[in-house]
Amino acid sequence: MAEGGLTILDGALLREADLSLPSQPPATVITAAEVLKLAETRASLSLYGVVLPEALKSSALRRLGFPDAAAFRAKELDFSDAPSIFLKYISALADELKDDPVVVAILNGSTIQIFLEDEDDFAMMAENLFTELDTEDRGKICRDEIKSALVHMGVESGVPPMSEFAELSDILKKHGAEGKEELGQAQFAELLQSVLQELADTLAKNPVVIVQPIKVVNGSKLRQLMVNEKLLEDVVKKINSESKIEESSTTKIRNFLEKHGFEIGLPPSELDEVAILLDAVFTEVDSQNDAAELEKDGFVVLLKKILEKLAEKLETNPIFYDLQFLESKDV
Repeated sequence: MAEGGLTILDGALLREADLSLPSQPPATVITAAEVLKLAETRASLSLYGVVLPEALKSSALRRLGFPDAAAFRAKELDFSDAPSIFLKYISALADELKDDPVVVAILNGSTIQIFLEDEDDFAMMAENLFTELDTEDRGKICRDEIKSALVHMGVESGVPPMSEFAELSDILKKHGAEGKEELGQAQFAELLQSVLQELADTLAKNPVVIVQPIKVVNGSKLRQLMVNEKLLEDVVKKINSESKIEESSTTKIRNFLEKHGFEIGLPPSELDEVAILLDAVFTEVDSQNDAAELEKDGFVVLLKKILEKLAEKLETNPIFYDLQFLESKDV
């Protein structure tokens, strides 16, 4: 992934990290909470300092067979057992990230610097921001609107939220980007340039990592479904209960995936990429005569084959979508 762009945390970095437990302390007893805290700190350092979500940590503990996280954290361990718990927990965190990756933006000033180095691009950006902020079309805006300009630029342009980067407030004060003094377009562009240059320089020394509300669908949940006989059986029952007897098996499966694919690990069906994905898989199945051959072995075999092809394509080309899309569509 390009420096300064979006990065997918899928567990690979954890598997490559130094997973040795710190040297043994004088005490021979240690709580599970202390071991987990050491593991979480080590994991966070390996993941650009990202604070691990509570849901991720709870899922990792459930994966290890500890559904009651609070009870396990309170448990006392012999220190000789600590290394095993430490390694297993980090491995479980890596597995959770593989199944449900986290997307982060690494803001190191490089994106801002690109704008600043191209005079034409910067002039156009500054003009667009000024026009957007000049709501009364007076050709003047207040000096403190620089803060609003940075908000408009946002993470996509390499600008961190003030809530995540306290130094931004100091930079604005240093350059006098406060108060109600009015600026014309040229003055606004000049002030914006100076603020952005210092911001880029500051981020270059101390990058900021922002977790993005982006979901990555990589086929892992489809693979989990294929090896879980109970879940697979429930899917088969649901397909048959909603299908017409005269429909072919491939039609039944296609209709189910279009309607309920999100429930079993596909992206929301409203995304154009989903229709393209389904077209590709079912065309491939039909062109290889897989459907007719596999139906001889039973409906479940055909379903598994289709799910496997979907998982393969998603693993090769994951589909990304903004989680706010779900809220807007109430998926």
